[in-house]
Amino acid sequence: MEAHHYYEDLPIASVFLPKALRAPIRVVYQVSRTAAEIAEDSERSAAERHARLADFRAGLDAVANGQLAPVDPLLFGKLAGVAAQYKLPLAPFYDLVAALDQDVDTTRYADRSALLDYCRRAAHPVGQLLLHLFKAATPANVVDSDAICTALHLTNFWQDIAADWKRGRVYLPLTSLARFHVTEAQIGNGTVDNAWRAMMADEVARCRALLLNGAPLALRVPGRAGIVLCGIVHGGLRVLERIEHAGYDVFRSRPTLDAMDWCVVGARALAMWLSRRVGLRATSIEGNA
Repeated sequence: MEAHHYYEDLPIASVFLPKALRAPIRVVYQVSRTAAEIAEDSERSAAERHARLADFRAGLDAVANGQLAPVDPLLFGKLAGVAAQYKLPLAPFYDLVAALDQDVDTTRYADRSALLDYCRRAAHPVGQLLLHLFKAATPANVVDSDAICTALHLTNFWQDIAADWKRGRVYLPLTSLARFHVTEAQIGNGTVDNAWRAMMADEVARCRALLLNGAPLALRVPGRAGIVLCGIVHGGLRVLERIEHAGYDVFRSRPTLDAMDWCVVGARALAMWLSRRVGLRATSIEGNA
């Protein structure tokens, strides 16, 4: 998965959020997106991308030390202003850069713990930063946010298995491939057999459980932000349903949401918000509308 896809919905979602927070959310987006684009710049060598990420890290250091950034001073100046005004921690940005540095070289993950460690640095930062902007970064909220962000990151991975293969990447843990007797050759050939379906059913179930574990956060966040988060949760759940409905065939076409799906997501999100209940179980909901 190209990392910037994970951040591209931030400015869109910000339209539905309190006006006062739209500008700082856009700054968080710009900083995150800029770092991601550095890591994904295929026209540069791995060494050059590492060097540019090191420069980016130096920009964060400058913000932390109250100095003018040596690179992209306008961008880091905006970040410095937001960090000062909202007491925004910089640690999530450092985590993100560490994940992107890793993504330049790492194309396989030996086991689930290694993949989740990557997600801790690649996925958790955005959720944590938004919680800080909303002054809602309690320990319980951070735990739920991390669960949602990891689940969404993994869901994107499962959507993009075919595209990632073409880029030489496999995010499925190698232990999962071995456990279900699936080979990388099957990924390359787009083979969807019983072994593949069993493995993907397991991955989808894990993602769904993570999303539902974190979903109560949306009911604790007040106002429109809570409704937006309900929609984010149900959007992720709907994508997982689409993967199921396709028989776990993510090779013929990328599972995405159409207009009808978004109507379903909207209805479920509103029902969740009004009922104050998540309303779904962690088991498969493949047969639902």
